[in-house]
Order: sequence, then C-alpha cells, then structure tokens
Amino acid sequence: MHPRKLDHVAALREADEAGMRAVLLKDHYYPTMPIATLINENMGFKARAIGSIVLNNPLGGLNPSAVDYALKQGARVVWMATAHAKNHMDHEADKPGFKFPQNSKKTVAPIPLTLTDDKGLVRDEVKHILDLIAEADAVVSGGHHHVSELFPFYEEAKARGVKRLFLNHPTYVNDCSLDQVAELAAMGVKMEHSVCMFIPSTFQIFDAAHLRAVVDAAGVENSFFGTDLGQMKNPNPVEGMRQIIAMLMDAGYSDGEIRQMTTTIAADLVGLEA
Repeated sequence: MHPRKLDHVAALREADEAGMRAVLLKDHYYPTMPIATLINENMGFKARAIGSIVLNNPLGGLNPSAVDYALKQGARVVWMATAHAKNHMDHEADKPGFKFPQNSKKTVAPIPLTLTDDKGLVRDEVKHILDLIAEADAVVSGGHHHVSELFPFYEEAKARGVKRLFLNHPTYVNDCSLDQVAELAAMGVKMEHSVCMFIPSTFQIFDAAHLRAVVDAAGVENSFFGTDLGQMKNPNPVEGMRQIIAMLMDAGYSDGEIRQMTTTIAADLVGLEA
C-alpha cells in the first residue's frame, strides 16, 4: 500500500553488510513478526529482524486479541494507532501539506481511534493491551495520538508494569512542546526521532536546530533514532542512518553520545542481548 524501493530481505541484507546489529520491521497495516522469523531462520544474516505490530484498523484497531497473538508469535514492539488515530486523521484533514505516506489504492474509510474516552480516561481495551505488554516485557509506543492522550496513557502503562516505553517523532503529529518532551522523558519515555524528517527526503520537515532542541529537551540518554526510510524516491535505511550520524557530529555531540543515540539505547529498549 505504501510503495517501497526495497523489501524486508533487502533491508536486512544492507544492514548486515553495514555491520548493523538489528532492524526493527514496522508496517502500519500488518504485523511483521512472521516476516522477521522467516528472515532470521532462513537468511543467515548476523543482523536480526525484530517484529512488531501497529494497532490500526486492519488489525481491529485497539485490539487486545491481535496484541496477544502478536506477542506470543515473537513481536517485541507494539504501537498504538498511527494512521488511524483520530489525531492523525484530524491532521490530514486540517493541515495542508501534512507529510505522511499515502495509500496507493483506495481503502475502506477508517474508524478514528483514541486512547482515552470523553472523560479523558484510558479506555478499557487499552488497559488490557497494556497488561499483555507488561506480561511479555515488550515495548510500547503511543503511536500518533495527541499529547493530551499520551500523558494518561503512559501513566497507565507504568501503573500496569510496562517498563519499556517510547514515543516516535514527538514534535510531529503528536504535537508535543519541548517542555512536554522533557516531561515525558522524566516519566521514563524514550524519544525516537525519525531520520527521514531531518535529512533530504520527501518527508523532511525539521532542520539541524530542531534536531539539537529535541535531543537536548529529553537528554541524550532518552533519545534515539529510527529511519522511517526505504520509500520510493528516498534514501535506503542504512544510508539514512549514516546521514543522521553525520548531522549529530555536525551538531557537536561526542562519539559516545552518538553511539548511545544510534545503537545502545534502542538495543536496550527492545532487550537485545549483549
């Protein structure tokens, strides 16, 4: 649905050749743990594929059963809704030029999803999902829901024993201020920044000054990078990682800090063995 210039196997092959330790496979509309398992068991790469699930409409939305099966089949990361979060859909409707991959085919109209009800309370199905994630010691992201939903969501996650928390591109569709980025980081939420939004690509919206601001708001120890790359007309993920490392060097971060943000923080988050 979102055309790519390389498939999962090609992405892992490039990562393996570059000496990368692992690649997290994410799709907005289907779970990737079966693909990760096939790659890991059949391709002979040292780089590992990590499976995940995103809770958009094709998986039943905020669906505990989908999460239960995914985790028991090896998924390590669960995203709440992304493209089908009400907040994301509002952005697409109200903000001209909002940059997000568009489906190549017409699909059934999505049902907008929220983490909280009209009273601002976390929904029961979300609580159930968080219990499953805690039991599996898996990783959770608040997806593309609004920052006003994220604070109660992460508080609920912590209360239910989820220890591996992160949020993607907090100043993009989630609308976090830098102060809110700092508050979430203080709660134990790691901040993942999308490389595609900082380097030359069809999704570039931020500059080097914003890169420094978002990293400094959360602290190096709470910041890491995923590429969100591989689409047509964009760099491959490995090349994107090289470019963000160069940007971080230009921004004045030390080799040790850059290594943290591009390797160890993400590895620790998903529980990769040393």
